[in-house]
Amino acid sequence: MQRTVYAPAKVNLILDVVGKRPDGYHEVAMLMVRLSLQDRVRVAVVPGNEIVVTCPGLELASGEQNIAARAARLILDHTRHEGGVAIHIDKVIPAAAGLGGGSSDAASVLLAMNALLGAGLSRSELQDLGVRLGADVPFFLCGEMAAWATGIGEVLEPWRGLPPCWLVLVNPQFAVPTAWVYQNLRLTQPRRMTKIPRFPERVEDLVPLLRNDLEAVTSTRHPEIAGIKARLMQAGALGALMSGSGPTVFGVFAEQAAAESAAAQLMCGTGWWTAAVNPI
Repeated sequence: MQRTVYAPAKVNLILDVVGKRPDGYHEVAMLMVRLSLQDRVRVAVVPGNEIVVTCPGLELASGEQNIAARAARLILDHTRHEGGVAIHIDKVIPAAAGLGGGSSDAASVLLAMNALLGAGLSRSELQDLGVRLGADVPFFLCGEMAAWATGIGEVLEPWRGLPPCWLVLVNPQFAVPTAWVYQNLRLTQPRRMTKIPRFPERVEDLVPLLRNDLEAVTSTRHPEIAGIKARLMQAGALGALMSGSGPTVFGVFAEQAAAESAAAQLMCGTGWWTAAVNPI
């Protein structure tokens, strides 16, 4: 038995860190959007009891230390199913890039395993499992193009006010560990929970919403972030922001042709990875 699932990337149009909880997690308020950039995840139930993950071009943590393998083990244990699992990931989303690739792959494994095992778990039940793997995983299980996320990211409210737009993603080809960014975030005092934003009518109205509390942390260590934002604006972006913990930066465009032209322009001679994508 085998199933193929596509795992989309995400960006954070808003990422407010509200405070730190006693358990060490951070309370956040985020506006998250799924993108057309997707990994392909093939999952098969196989004889034996081993979970094997292959991902050409990417060095994975050994055994069941990587998040895709942990997702498979989690649902096997939850359903009390005995068997092995083979997972193959055709990776398109850059790793450790602030685009949620690992979390999305894990969510795809949960979805595929739920179908393959005939477990019949609801989206809500899958989200309860997913948050054990990572705070972004529930978003990729909610089935919405955009959602307002609070708590540690697991409390989700659909946000259906996104105007048609295109985004240019620019990654400078180095990784930024999310844990390091949060460890170096300095919160002076707890903040009032940010309210869910109003729906913008035009893509130009989306730009004033853009903000990310983590950008100052990552850009202090990696000044390339500011340089990429400036280059995106020079290439015609209406606004630019770092996604998640970085280092990927995205620029907002109204038209596909302008976005694709900017992506090609920013890739030329820089060594940066770029992509023109749209929300899905």
